[in-house]
Amino acid sequence: MDIFEKIAKHMGPIGQHHKWSHGYFSFPKLEGDIAPHMNFRGKEHLVWSLNNYLGLANHPEVREADRQGASDFGMAYPMGARMMSGNSKYHEQLEQELAAFVGKQDAFLLNFGYQGMVSIIDSLVDRNDVIVYDAESHACIIDGLRLHMGKRFVYKHNDIESARKQLERATKLVEQSGGGILVITEGVFGMSGAQGKLKELVDLKKDFNFRLLIDDAHGFGTMGPTGAGTHEAQDCIDGVDVYFGTFAKSMAGIGAFVASTEEMTNFFRYNMRSQTFAKALPMPMVIGLLKRLELLKNNTELREKLWNVATTLQNGLRARGFDLGVTDTMVTPVFLKGELLEATALTMDLRENYGIFCSIVVYPVIPKGLIELRLIPTAVHTMEDVQRTLDAFSEVSDKLKSGYYKENQFSIA
Repeated sequence: MDIFEKIAKHMGPIGQHHKWSHGYFSFPKLEGDIAPHMNFRGKEHLVWSLNNYLGLANHPEVREADRQGASDFGMAYPMGARMMSGNSKYHEQLEQELAAFVGKQDAFLLNFGYQGMVSIIDSLVDRNDVIVYDAESHACIIDGLRLHMGKRFVYKHNDIESARKQLERATKLVEQSGGGILVITEGVFGMSGAQGKLKELVDLKKDFNFRLLIDDAHGFGTMGPTGAGTHEAQDCIDGVDVYFGTFAKSMAGIGAFVASTEEMTNFFRYNMRSQTFAKALPMPMVIGLLKRLELLKNNTELREKLWNVATTLQNGLRARGFDLGVTDTMVTPVFLKGELLEATALTMDLRENYGIFCSIVVYPVIPKGLIELRLIPTAVHTMEDVQRTLDAFSEVSDKLKSGYYKENQFSIA
């Protein structure tokens, strides 16, 4: 069969809906300044879909740093991969400041978060090593696992007894192969809002010999007394061997970093193929990230505002009987019972008649019969935004329960 013909018949679980969903449910265009209120299809919407946790995307000092960086260096500088010709004192300064902030000896900048995690896993393990990972790990972790030539065992989500059983299996294998064990989890699971059980996993080191890698994309800048991450929040900084954080969330930028011991970080510098053969982060982004990190560390009120909005929103939703699952972070999932057509109708009602834009998650990401509306609070949302959302959610929930969305479908104009 011709490859193109085969693909035309099987566009994928999400791609199969592209003809009617494109531009509305998938690939929507939010226009205007990055803020809680933006334009969607020509109308103002209250937006709960941006991972701009601390509101830094449009912070005046950040905008000025970005502008100055572009003015001083242009978008091309430095030219080339870091190892060959693309290094600078500013890249190294950012690495040093990041490492100190998250409690590690050294850090290495990565061009992109997704690509970075894939490459971290690829460089860390060989065919003799065994990986043990959480069942709800992010797609970037799963794709990294696909490159692994050795064995891998999955444990039930946040189930430490299940992790113990998989570690027992892994230990037996590496005793024969001479390899090692890498455990991978997340600091904050972005879909459910649950924290990974980092401290409990670290405690398992008393019984097993392994290294722990965490993806803390959502935890970096938001979790812990200083915002250093979920490992700080759970008081197990030293027990996390490799720490990964991105700039796409609390830092409102592009790129990522990996932090560990000096020796391991140098190993990453010289062995991560995605960085060795790719151009360095452009200087305007690096200059802007230095300013973002400065604000993140020194403006504690930004994190306080984020948590005030998140707590008020979550408490208000729970008081109205909504199911938020197990979240104990700022990520706010709202679970409703309904089918795909009801989910699309409800979401369109929220957008068209209430002016509220939030992400919708349905099967196959979550089980059939469930609808997840995922809300991302930020430091720049207001209490008025929260109240407007609570009232709207109460109304659409009542409509859903009454069967309104089975009888009333909306069309995309």
